[in-house]
Amino acid sequence: MAVNVETLEKLERKITLELPVAEIQQEVEARLKRMAKQVKLDGFRPGKVPLSVVAKQYGYSVQYEVMNDKVGQAFQAAAAEAELRIAGAPRINEKDGAAEGCVAFEAIFEVYPEVKIGDLSAAEIEKVSAEVNDAAIDRTLDILRKQRRTFTTRDETGWAEASDRITIDFEGKIDGEPFDGGKAEAFQFMVGEGQMLEQFDAAVRGMKTGESKTFPLDFPADYHGKEVAGKTADFLVTVKKIEFQTLPEVNEEFVKSLGIEGGTVDALRADIKKNLEREVKFRLQARNKAAVMDALVANAELDLPKASVEAEVERLVEGARADLKQRGIKDADKAPIPAELFKDQAERRVRLGLVVAELVKTNNLQAKPEQLDAHINELAASYERPEEVVQWYKGDNRRLAEVEAIVIESNVADFVLGQAKVTDKSVSFEELMGQA
Repeated sequence: MAVNVETLEKLERKITLELPVAEIQQEVEARLKRMAKQVKLDGFRPGKVPLSVVAKQYGYSVQYEVMNDKVGQAFQAAAAEAELRIAGAPRINEKDGAAEGCVAFEAIFEVYPEVKIGDLSAAEIEKVSAEVNDAAIDRTLDILRKQRRTFTTRDETGWAEASDRITIDFEGKIDGEPFDGGKAEAFQFMVGEGQMLEQFDAAVRGMKTGESKTFPLDFPADYHGKEVAGKTADFLVTVKKIEFQTLPEVNEEFVKSLGIEGGTVDALRADIKKNLEREVKFRLQARNKAAVMDALVANAELDLPKASVEAEVERLVEGARADLKQRGIKDADKAPIPAELFKDQAERRVRLGLVVAELVKTNNLQAKPEQLDAHINELAASYERPEEVVQWYKGDNRRLAEVEAIVIESNVADFVLGQAKVTDKSVSFEELMGQA
């Protein structure tokens, strides 16, 4: 029988479903009979409870279950017959006017939209590129040296300077009153490495062991501690110890301590370059993918299913609560997080997901097995035991799905870049890595 689908608004549709009462009752009786063979009730032996007693005890709940099952099956059958792509769960309510011997329901739901992707050849996309230079390798070498540096205590005549490790006691007051987090003993930090506010860092330079000093410090207006942001505090600092650092020389002994095959400085630099090039590749892919996705969203026309947006908002809210919980926030799972905060982000995600899915379907951009293997192998290459990492990915369907999504995005990015007006832009290694 043809299914009558009524359009209510944009993506919203309505279907009327009718179910024979006799069919429902027949299923109810069948389930009650099966229950009577298993149910245990006081005063009756197992399997010997009269059907009338089982019906009185469980009849309502079984009726409800059967009705839900039958309506759900009828809805799925009707949607399949009408070739509808359902977005979200339908709202189903009983209605009047059913034919004799039947019970009627109306199902109101949304369908996925028609996605119209504009002329991609007119889209303008900036594609960035970057190279790993000697300066980037040198910077990484400096990080490796600092990870293995040693410290020696300065004598009492020596003063604190950049690159020293200093141990201090301090107490800060605002308008003569202490504040939370404003006091510490035997506090240690590296001078000149950005661990402290610049004013604080500058104030301790030149101080000697055993020396005390009071100085004003202006907290920035955007300081993370809101109770002191934008205010001026007076700090009393006493230096307990000053240590100067010694960095290891970059020689064969240093290289061997890092476990680099070949044991030479050239081998170390080559290994660093290989790892940096891998990181650069991933960052370039991410940045260029983002540019492609922006272009796709701008070139597509579609209505958004409210159910999909609401589901995405809910996922984002739950993700925010999980993040709060991970940070140790008490009762994070009950935190009142306004859904409106995530509406724009959820709408963009849903829009992008639908556009990408349409592009993948119409242009056969699905991830191929060899692409999945290549991506997993590339991810695993930077680990000490890559074969274990490969098995870690392939042994879990969820992780495989994440890899598949990344590969599909890459396929989409390559396809769009092949169609669009692309402007190439070279950026420095530092800018790409966020170090500029």
